[in-house]
Amino acid sequence: MTCLVDRGKNMAFCGRSGVQGGGGAMSRINRDRIKRQLDEAEGYLMLELPDRALQILESRGDWATMQFEASLLTGEALRSLGRYREALKPLEVAAGLRPSDVSVAIALGWCYKRTHRLAQAIDALERAERHNPDEPLLHYNLACYWSLASNAAKAIDELASALALDPELRNLIADESDFDQLRGNPDFERLTLGRAPLA
Repeated sequence: MTCLVDRGKNMAFCGRSGVQGGGGAMSRINRDRIKRQLDEAEGYLMLELPDRALQILESRGDWATMQFEASLLTGEALRSLGRYREALKPLEVAAGLRPSDVSVAIALGWCYKRTHRLAQAIDALERAERHNPDEPLLHYNLACYWSLASNAAKAIDELASALALDPELRNLIADESDFDQLRGNPDFERLTLGRAPLA
């Protein structure tokens, strides 16, 4: 599965690289139909038409072998509509199916944060980070959440890791309100200028 992450909106859209499953013409036809529906829903999400995506995703109760993709897309559609609390259930299903998936962790963190469950947001990202230690977006979002949790040391450590992996993330810091509590902190200011914090 490949993912395209829109850093500006903190959204991830995932395309499937193929469907696995049993044989038989009827089974293949059903899988192809499911894949087409999921591709269509994903296309609507990419076009920023989450209502249309949700209509497709809610039209079927059973997604057979593609439950992960359907759950992730449903969560993303609900999240795009600002229905964060509702988005948690399908995203939690997706996380249960693939606990290390980066796009699921970021979406879960986003929704937990916006439903005032910061500890769960941090937990979701840390779980994924253990499997994906070189993913800069996990570190960057953890830096945001630790800042909101008033833990400057952890926020700065995570931000340093994110910037070491992807220096372009530095361009987002000035407009990131999650870091407002860190502004004025000498170590944070050094990071924003491209220098390492003092140890």
